[in-house]
Amino acid sequence: MPSEIIRPPALRKGDKVALIAPASSFSREGFLAGCERLRQMGYEPVYAQDIFDRDIYFAGAAERRSRELNEFWQREDVRALICVRGGYGANYLLEQLDFDLFARQPKILLGCSDITTLLTAIHDRTGLVTFHGPMVAKDLAGGTFDLSSWNNCLSGAAGWEVRTNGVEVLRPGRARAKLYGGCLSMLVASLGTPFEIETDDTILFIEDVAEKPYRIDRMLMQLRLAGKLESVRGFVFGEMLDCLPPKGESYTLQQVIMRVLEPYKVPVVFGLRSGHVSDGNITLPMGVQAELRAEGSDVQLKILQAATEK
Repeated sequence: MPSEIIRPPALRKGDKVALIAPASSFSREGFLAGCERLRQMGYEPVYAQDIFDRDIYFAGAAERRSRELNEFWQREDVRALICVRGGYGANYLLEQLDFDLFARQPKILLGCSDITTLLTAIHDRTGLVTFHGPMVAKDLAGGTFDLSSWNNCLSGAAGWEVRTNGVEVLRPGRARAKLYGGCLSMLVASLGTPFEIETDDTILFIEDVAEKPYRIDRMLMQLRLAGKLESVRGFVFGEMLDCLPPKGESYTLQQVIMRVLEPYKVPVVFGLRSGHVSDGNITLPMGVQAELRAEGSDVQLKILQAATEK
């Protein structure tokens, strides 16, 4: 892993932002609504004319999707790349990406869900800070994202606190480490590949959607058996939307999580809204130092370093 992080230039009003579709196809209506929202925020969205291509459930062939990402990254007039949707398919791009380009010409890359595959692989190979948060066709289209964290992340702020309303303490404690993680299914899918996640000395953010508790259990156990939880300094779980036990069962997902994490005497919190959320998708900078405090019913997650260069 690179020893130092790379910060992309901050995003400013008037900047061009490229909309890319590295994974699944998407709703044209949602896409256009997201474009309009970005314009209202003062940015200039640009996109490839073939972004609406479809190949089975993908947004076009893997060659189209990887070319789109690489070409927009090379453009000097584009400041950020924002993903339209997750779904599935970003893993097809990994063998075709120019990681040297990402380090040489850093830019903001923002997305979640299946895009976790790109966020973690790019950060691990280059040290570039990447961003887990709202996407175009859903969150931006519907206005369901947290503007404060977006601005703090992308404008170069440091020493700011992530909104933690409703976040639950599962195990108290304090941790200071690099913030890292994303969608649990994608984190587990990296194991045994050349792009395997690097979790040592991290505050590990984990989220997913519509997974039954036993599947969450199985994936966490896979991370545990792979040694990926041994050096984690703290755990922050997302909202875990629709990850509910079957009707009539009395156990909770929180109990399932703590059974797996019992050996690790570090803070664990549950319910941070980033990724698959019911409302208010928070932008998280992956790769910067953060501080987690979980005491009683109070949770604080403070981003200690700027994620972008002003």
